[in-house]
Amino acid sequence: MTAVTAHATKPAAHAAPEPTPEVLSGAEILIRALEAEGVEILFGHPGGAVIKLYDDMDRVKPKFRHVLVRHEQGGTHAAEGYAKATGKVGTVVTTSGPGATNCVTGIADAFMDSVPIVVLTGQVPTHLIGNDAFQECDIIGVTRSITKHSFLVRDVTKMAATIKAAYHIARTGRPGPVVVDLPKDVLAAKAPYMPGDALELRGYSYAQQGDPEAIATAARMIQAAERPLFYVGGGTINSGASEVLTRIARKTGIPVTTTLHGLGAFPENDPLSVGMLGMHGTWYANQAVQNADLLIAVGARFDDRVTGKLEAWAPHAKVIHIEIDPACISKNVPVDCPVLGDVRLVLEELEPQVGPKDRAAWLARIAAWRAECPLDYATDDGALHPQAVVQALRDKTGGNAVVVTDVGQNQMFGAQYFTYVHPRSHITSGGLGTMGFSVPAAMGAAFGLRDAALAASAAGGDGAPAEPLPVISINGDGGFLMNSQELGVAAAHRLPLKIVILNNGYLGMVRQWQELFHEERYSHTDLRPSNPDFVKLAEAYGCVGLRCERAEDIRATIDAAWEVTDRPVVMDFRTVQKELVFPMVPAGAATDDMITQRFNPELTA
Repeated sequence: MTAVTAHATKPAAHAAPEPTPEVLSGAEILIRALEAEGVEILFGHPGGAVIKLYDDMDRVKPKFRHVLVRHEQGGTHAAEGYAKATGKVGTVVTTSGPGATNCVTGIADAFMDSVPIVVLTGQVPTHLIGNDAFQECDIIGVTRSITKHSFLVRDVTKMAATIKAAYHIARTGRPGPVVVDLPKDVLAAKAPYMPGDALELRGYSYAQQGDPEAIATAARMIQAAERPLFYVGGGTINSGASEVLTRIARKTGIPVTTTLHGLGAFPENDPLSVGMLGMHGTWYANQAVQNADLLIAVGARFDDRVTGKLEAWAPHAKVIHIEIDPACISKNVPVDCPVLGDVRLVLEELEPQVGPKDRAAWLARIAAWRAECPLDYATDDGALHPQAVVQALRDKTGGNAVVVTDVGQNQMFGAQYFTYVHPRSHITSGGLGTMGFSVPAAMGAAFGLRDAALAASAAGGDGAPAEPLPVISINGDGGFLMNSQELGVAAAHRLPLKIVILNNGYLGMVRQWQELFHEERYSHTDLRPSNPDFVKLAEAYGCVGLRCERAEDIRATIDAAWEVTDRPVVMDFRTVQKELVFPMVPAGAATDDMITQRFNPELTA
């Protein structure tokens, strides 16, 4: 029997013990979770249900900045503007009840326009939910149809994972708003902070890579087409696909038309650009749609403001639809070649499969339509036209600005007469058409761009801070007043916003429809009896106020505004009262029925 000698061995080192998790309040766990998601700015307004969150923010000094807004709707639009300008998720916090319901318009706006925001709403304590307690509101139920998803946090131990899930849902797939409802007792309760994985998201999935066979089919259709047209929507910008789209368009020689939200996805100073299509798009873009033999829809959803009468729209065209949301494919327009996937990833796969083709005849035909009916307005009557103001802003900036328009005639003039050359340079409320959007959204955009410029300068070392693009807010006098209270916030933070009021004394777009389709019965659209002095209003909020009443003073007024760099400037342009937006397709009419008169011959200043 062989003896076995036991040799002494060095004892194995014991693994270091896991650190004991910190025990934190739900509010502080929320703060940590927001920091983990890279939140930079929290727009908000305090109240009883979220007072613990505000107390903990003051105590622990989070990495993100809180911006106190003057109205919760303004805060939600500010979060939208931040998200649209930066491509990041915007964040807003409100108290329960009226604080939450004041956010509903902004949530619906973000849902319609695919804007990634997270809305944190306070709620009454869990044991009072359903008892009609003070400032109780079932905000989950109220917003169920206008959110991408909603969470009610009943357990403080689920706080961090819920926040992680909320941001993941908001930013992935087709972006959109997520509501997280936070009961007061959950914010006060304590638990170990465990920054772990997101909640299991059963049933949540989204397309990424497109099907190779579908992409190959699309490539063959593009190469075979004689009169193809790119129809580009906001999904192209959301996915970061503008560069690859531009390369493909130039490589193939295919002209590009964009939706209102697609403005800037393809540079409008490129010869292949035919501008915006649809109800108030260019006549030549709509003619191109009506005569194309192939439409390549990229990140667009065929909404009614684009198509008009569906059965008469694009009658000769086969349709390729590149889209991340399966619910949008063939929803309004039957599609011949659907490609489900992230727009940028699909276009990157498509790019090497397409090539140049002689399309000179097609481009010449579009050029002839452009010459036949260009965008135009009266320029020889000495009046102060809103189109001239927008053109002067374009000339001042060379298109290197972020333009945030409100809703109404000002929105269409901003879309038609400014030249958008960069993605994320045009921000507006499209699907919902929310008046009062521009001022707070411009404020949110300015915060995001300024912070990004400062961060870029810090990363680059010594030297002067990088200058962010100027942010221009274009408004009508009606919409401006709906959230003008946020001027005080912008002034307090020394944001150099350039705020334009195209002041015609009317609810201009409603008045236009009353003139054209309701026998000139101008029912309750005259704002002149109740409009304030906008210069004095601006000054009362700590802004600079300028007034322009003559066409020859437009450029001097804009130059004076650009001299101000430490606060917002409000420019009150007293424009022609009866100006109309042309071209236009009447509601429900076919694109072929577009009204193309260039200006109303009966304009009076």
